[in-house]
Amino acid sequence: MITLKEGDKAPLFTGKDQNGNKVSLGSYKGKKVVLYFYPADDTPTCTIQACNLRDNFALLKKQEFEVIGVSPDETAKHKKFETKYKLPFTLIADPDHTIIDKYGVWGEKQLYGRKYMGLHRTTFVIDEKGIIRKIFLRPRSKQHAEEIVKAWETM
Repeated sequence: MITLKEGDKAPLFTGKDQNGNKVSLGSYKGKKVVLYFYPADDTPTCTIQACNLRDNFALLKKQEFEVIGVSPDETAKHKKFETKYKLPFTLIADPDHTIIDKYGVWGEKQLYGRKYMGLHRTTFVIDEKGIIRKIFLRPRSKQHAEEIVKAWETM
C-alpha cells in the first residue's frame, strides 16, 4: 500500500509511453506533474477520468501542469485508448508494476465481497522540485481536473 506522503520526494522512474518512447520523471524537473494511476484502459471509470483530464487539459496547461497516466496495460493498448478518446497526454505502460510498486498503488481490493489484488486509483501532484504536494487516494473521476486545480490553489 501507499507509504508515500505529501512532502516526500517523488520516486524517479523511466517507462515507455503509448508511442514506445522512453519517458522519465526526471525529465520533468522544473515542471508541475499530475501523475495519475488507473487500473485499465477503456473501462468505464478509467475512461471517465481520462476524458475529464482531456476535456480540461487547457485548464491544466494554463496552470502549467504536465499530465502522465500510468496503468499496468501494455503500450499497444495505451495507443488504442489514446487514439479512441483523443487523449492529449502521456500514458505509460507498466505491466511489470515497476512504477506502480514504487508508488505503492497495488494492493488488495474488494468488489461485491470478493477480494483480489489490483491497482488503487491514485493521483500524485508533484511540484517543480519533484516533491509530492498532494495525493488523491480517491479521485473524483468526473471532476478530477477541477479538484487538482482547486487543491493546488489552496496550497
